[in-house]
Amino acid sequence: MTTAKKTPTTSLCTHTLTSLTYGNANLVDDLMGKTTFTEVMLMQILGRKPRPVDLRITDVVLIVLMEHGLTPSAIATRLVYMSAPENLQGAVSAGLLAVGSSFVGTMENCSGLLDRILAAPDARAEALAIARHYKALKSPVPGFGHHLHKPVDPRAYKLLELGRAEPDLRGDRIRALETLSGAVDEVAGRAITINATGAVAALLGEIEVPTAIMRGFAVISRAAGLVAHIVEEQRDPSGRFIWDTVEHAVPFVAPGAARES
Repeated sequence: MTTAKKTPTTSLCTHTLTSLTYGNANLVDDLMGKTTFTEVMLMQILGRKPRPVDLRITDVVLIVLMEHGLTPSAIATRLVYMSAPENLQGAVSAGLLAVGSSFVGTMENCSGLLDRILAAPDARAEALAIARHYKALKSPVPGFGHHLHKPVDPRAYKLLELGRAEPDLRGDRIRALETLSGAVDEVAGRAITINATGAVAALLGEIEVPTAIMRGFAVISRAAGLVAHIVEEQRDPSGRFIWDTVEHAVPFVAPGAARES
């Protein structure tokens, strides 16, 4: 007996010769001139009408994630644009490939830990187990620590302050992050800052963004920042300088030759 294959469907968009529809909304009549990009983005991603609190949290998260100077993603974009200035989208996509588990996209990793804490019968015990696990690995806990912002990451604490001030948020994920922070500090024997992506993980979770989708918000935001880097690269090029700097700073060593320590 054969089982009939289910026909795939989409609920995101459809069109006729004279109209275009996003979900249940007519693009021309219901959305254009009446809604913001953030509203439509959340409607499409979350599949529901966003609340005012959803919009406030999303906007501040997108602003925080957009830029952090000459990071790996921005350097990649500038170098690729220098090599292929006719391909702006290629340069932006090169930078977006750097959004991952080490930089920019670590909110997804942190959110997974918050999921564990919220599901555990003993939140503090689970948080301590997580902190001890990462200490044994000699690896930072996702969402904690920063090589540039010390003793605290000011972005993170502002994000959490804004989140706590929203009466429409449950606060469960913010409290889970605070529990994890206490455990991280206890295991480390010193204060370790919550970083921006740790706070982002908590806030996006508060507005019901699934863990597996969170990195997409970093992609959306950082794409705008990378376009700005291309604008600056057009006006004041640095790609060649970066290339020359690396070429001179990383010497050639013949195979088998002694390397300086």
